[in-house]
Amino acid sequence: MTPDLFDLTGRRVLLTGAAGGIGRALALGLARAGADLALAERPGVTPSAEFSAALAVTTRDVRWYFHDLSEAETLTDFVDSVWADGPLDVLVNNAGYATMDHFNRIDYAAWRATMSVDLDAPFLISQRVAERMIHDRVQGRIIMISSKNGLQAEPGLAHYNAAKGGLELLARSLAVELGPHGITVNTVCPGIVDTGLASDFALDWEKFTPYYQQHIPLENRFARPDEMVGPVLFLASAAGSYVNGHSLVVDGGVLANQVPRLQFMQPFADRIDDSGRNRPADPQRSTTTKESSQ
Repeated sequence: MTPDLFDLTGRRVLLTGAAGGIGRALALGLARAGADLALAERPGVTPSAEFSAALAVTTRDVRWYFHDLSEAETLTDFVDSVWADGPLDVLVNNAGYATMDHFNRIDYAAWRATMSVDLDAPFLISQRVAERMIHDRVQGRIIMISSKNGLQAEPGLAHYNAAKGGLELLARSLAVELGPHGITVNTVCPGIVDTGLASDFALDWEKFTPYYQQHIPLENRFARPDEMVGPVLFLASAAGSYVNGHSLVVDGGVLANQVPRLQFMQPFADRIDDSGRNRPADPQRSTTTKESSQ
């Protein structure tokens, strides 16, 4: 692979939820890869001076659009206004919303608040962006920032799990319908990312954090926001040109860890002898050495 496969120079990306933890990391990563940015956020959210300065250093064209994505009836016009400033090559539906409670305490207002941002908005925005891409013959990319919760459930998140599960099948449905137009649709499914998004959840965080981290095979740690950049860049660039209808899980191995028993096993034993005396013989290497000495 060459670096050019990941080059987004000349491409324009619409990224929702751009001022949040993952959003900031994605915006910077995409801009550093050469993309021009259309960044969407809620009205009243002010990007930090540090973030704005970092974006300016990339010298890319960066435009902010402040819009309430929960207002479903306005989203077609929102996309049209973004498109009027320049065609889009990539859409990253990143904006998300989550609360936590027992299933019987989730009222309809909480259900709708979650669905409106986590499922309705990605559908309506993707619908209009795809129509625009087809009309202008743009062979673009649509990327949904989903969650491992779209693939496996967690307690206290019935509404969030349902929204992300719906997002997974929405992405596959769009992948099938938009594939003939050269438009790919995929999801990125993070585990817990250290952004503070869930800090308001009514959990005993002092006990929950180490407990959860024990279930993460990769270094027993949460993800950093910048670790979501590579997967999105892959799907947005030429490197991912034939990936369509795929869920790219980025959770440090949580979903692979069916039974978290490693902490109850005997400690790992290093069997490598640095002196080489106990190293198994390599028959091929022995033959090659003998022939070269003749």
